[in-house]
Amino acid sequence: MKILLTVHQFFPNYFSGTEVLTYSVAKELLRRGHTVAVLTGCPAATQMDDADRFDEYDLEGMQVYRFHHAYIPMGDQDVVTEIEYDNRLAAQYFALILDQFKPDVVHFFHMSRLGGGMIDAAVKAGIPAYSTPTDFWSICPTAQLLLHGGKVCGGPSAHAGNCVKHVAELTRGPRARMITRLVPDAIADIAVKLTADGILPPYPLHREVAAMHPRKNFLVTRLNWLNGIVAPTQLMTRVLASNGVDPNLIINANYGIDAGGYDATLAERNDGRPLIIGFIGTLAPHKGCHILIEAFKRLPTGTVRLKVYGNPADFPAYYEGLQQRAAGSDAIAFLGTFPNGEIGKIIAGIDVLVVPSLWYENTPLVVYSSLAAKRPVIASDFPGLSETIKHDWNGLIFAAGDFTALHDRLKRLVDTPSLLADLSRNCHPPKSSVQYVDELLALYDKGLPSAPTQRDHSTLRSIALLDRTDKRGSIAGWAVAGLAAPIRLTLQTGDTIHGQTTRFLPRPDVRDGLRRGGANIKANTFGFVLKLPDDIDRTRAALHCEAVNGRIIIVPLRDIACRTSVNPSDGDYVAIDSEQLMWQSEDRNLPQ
Repeated sequence: MKILLTVHQFFPNYFSGTEVLTYSVAKELLRRGHTVAVLTGCPAATQMDDADRFDEYDLEGMQVYRFHHAYIPMGDQDVVTEIEYDNRLAAQYFALILDQFKPDVVHFFHMSRLGGGMIDAAVKAGIPAYSTPTDFWSICPTAQLLLHGGKVCGGPSAHAGNCVKHVAELTRGPRARMITRLVPDAIADIAVKLTADGILPPYPLHREVAAMHPRKNFLVTRLNWLNGIVAPTQLMTRVLASNGVDPNLIINANYGIDAGGYDATLAERNDGRPLIIGFIGTLAPHKGCHILIEAFKRLPTGTVRLKVYGNPADFPAYYEGLQQRAAGSDAIAFLGTFPNGEIGKIIAGIDVLVVPSLWYENTPLVVYSSLAAKRPVIASDFPGLSETIKHDWNGLIFAAGDFTALHDRLKRLVDTPSLLADLSRNCHPPKSSVQYVDELLALYDKGLPSAPTQRDHSTLRSIALLDRTDKRGSIAGWAVAGLAAPIRLTLQTGDTIHGQTTRFLPRPDVRDGLRRGGANIKANTFGFVLKLPDDIDRTRAALHCEAVNGRIIIVPLRDIACRTSVNPSDGDYVAIDSEQLMWQSEDRNLPQ
């Protein structure tokens, strides 16, 4: 068979749990003689033209198609919230891949930033499509069902008012956090519904708010068009079903891992040496490494050591905070990342794995790896973890976020050396990648469920194939007018307008840079993207930047090179990060 897998990011640059799962499935399918391709997203480091967002590479025998995404307008869309879950440009690329690769089956492992529109393309093409949801992205815009401050969320409210509040808390700064916490979810729901219906007059970011309203329904509708959903935990099944996904489509099957490379020697500590504790995962607040460090620091000196594995660059501020918490302790080592093939060796170097998550984990793959190596797991008491880790059997469970409870669990292992071996004996090998792929192939062979709910395809859209020869122009950059955000930016030649925008995107890097230079500036919405449907002559065109007070700053393009900025007057700045221009002068018809 020809099988197309999709994932939000992928090897070689990204190798967390979902990426490892997708990779292991792809490698096993290849081993069995199937032809495998992968569509992956990839965060774009800089702004780029739409035509440059697509590339391909080969990874160990599989063709990888890559879409470079960003939190900016792209394609024919300029509402970033909508692009996050319904990226029509990515869907067009996906449709093109379907047309060229012609897969027999599509399996979605993650659709974040690629969008649910890919399901439209698969259904329209008549290709069986399946999904393995590795987190709660299809229900929750943050994918974690975790509120700011660590409180677990029950899911979107009637009109996604609580989602709007949560996203505002995460993205709009301390003042927004204070205001949104005072607004009841019911009031937020009403405001979102009135905004989506166009009853409220326009206000800043009203289109972003309106786009959050249909998010869950849009995605759940498309999940119900799939041929099957492979839920890794009972928790995932309950969350999906309670939010409108047809339970007849859901098959429960926990992940499989590559079973090779693990030394399943009993974990014992009878020689009085320190207990070696391990943390392996993303160094992000929701993963709870700070909880582990606080619990660890309260253990008797000399009785324990802590090895922390994770990428410091993922969340630099959080990592710096971890280092500050660990300051003064020679027993805590931050060891960075390691190749995925070395996971067995890394786990063999610890006695117990701690998973102190603060969100509904879907049994991260590292838990299965730890069990394969007969290393017990101490985990937060969330259903996705406690389905696999049984208290006082193959590990210990503690209340999420409670470092005192975690300290007590660790101290039990320190004070009772025989407990480690007792738990280790009950760590049985998890499902292998071979077994997991057996289950997937059996599902593909079975096809549609025996008694599917009547599918309503009334909202199914035709997705046009991406035209990669379309080289329409664009300019992306940032502009500041009087140390404030501009209200309009226009590219024109004389009185002829080539492109115009009144929508400006957050650029905290610009704000912070100007502040470091001594500027008293509070706004941060300076980023822009101009779509240019016609050719222009760079030597004659100019950017017209309108300030709040109506003042117009004019910067000829010939005065500003790409990837540079100019300061035409006090408090005014214009910069171009990237451009794709078509010249109308003789012999200059190629993109610049």
